[in-house]
Amino acid sequence: MSPDPQRLLEGICRRDPRAIARAITLVEDCHPAAEPLLAALDEAPLDKATTVGITGPGGAGKSTLTQQLIAHWRGQGRRIGVVAIDPSSPISGGALLGDRVRMMHHALDPQVVIRSMATRGRIGGLCAAAGAAVRIMAASGCDPVIVETVGVGQAEIDVVRLTDLTVLVLAPGLGDDIQAMKAGLVELADLLVVNKSDRPDAEALAMEMEPVARERNRRVCRTCAADGRGVPELARTIEETHCAGLENGLRERRNRCRQAEVLDWAIEILQPRLREVLLGLGEVRGDPRANARRLLESVGFQLVQDPASDSSSISKETR
Repeated sequence: MSPDPQRLLEGICRRDPRAIARAITLVEDCHPAAEPLLAALDEAPLDKATTVGITGPGGAGKSTLTQQLIAHWRGQGRRIGVVAIDPSSPISGGALLGDRVRMMHHALDPQVVIRSMATRGRIGGLCAAAGAAVRIMAASGCDPVIVETVGVGQAEIDVVRLTDLTVLVLAPGLGDDIQAMKAGLVELADLLVVNKSDRPDAEALAMEMEPVARERNRRVCRTCAADGRGVPELARTIEETHCAGLENGLRERRNRCRQAEVLDWAIEILQPRLREVLLGLGEVRGDPRANARRLLESVGFQLVQDPASDSSSISKETR
């Protein structure tokens, strides 16, 4: 039986967990019913909701910290959404779930909506449907909506585009991982968190992060997610940073995020057709860039060569 977008929309507004889960699944599967459903979602809840990205290297304690933030905000009576991005299975393409079990004691709480989603091979740390999942959760009354990413390192920058503010979680003892992060997410994050602050070398890490934070007008928070220390202060800092963002260009950032999401979906929609045509070509030899240009032209795009930059742009769709 084909899903009814209107009934799903009504279920989302009633905060029906089955309708929310079904709607996200339709988006992940690129089902035809997903488009009218997303088009009908009220934008007002998303404009009101705070979206928080939590990212950082593996072993920093992101999932434990997310769990503690959920508990803190639930203590305030708030409804929480969590989009937990996990690595993909190389066989099925599905989420491996990883340490999501740490959040399982929230799973029976009807006011906490948790969805694990697979990256499906994307190196930016998110999947194309993550933005839609955030919108669906916000439409069901979730505020804030947390997006916790895989934690693969510097390439994990998509979360910055998707959320209102990004929390970079670091921990002492990760060695070279911290050095690699400095050239990437440290420069993009809105808040820096030194987790596992009960460790002896946590103070040194915090001092190392302070100059970077001051240079970019960021704040450094210290937490020990294992026992909840510093979590209320972090939650308060998140709220303050979000309020400051509302006064300093958050709307423009959200518009850029939505533009990036449109581009992501355009690529996602094109990929199956491009893959089909490419497989039909058999053995491919020669310059990959030239072959890519021919591939795009073969599916109906007319490319214009820019002599100044030696690059191609799409001028129009010919069919």
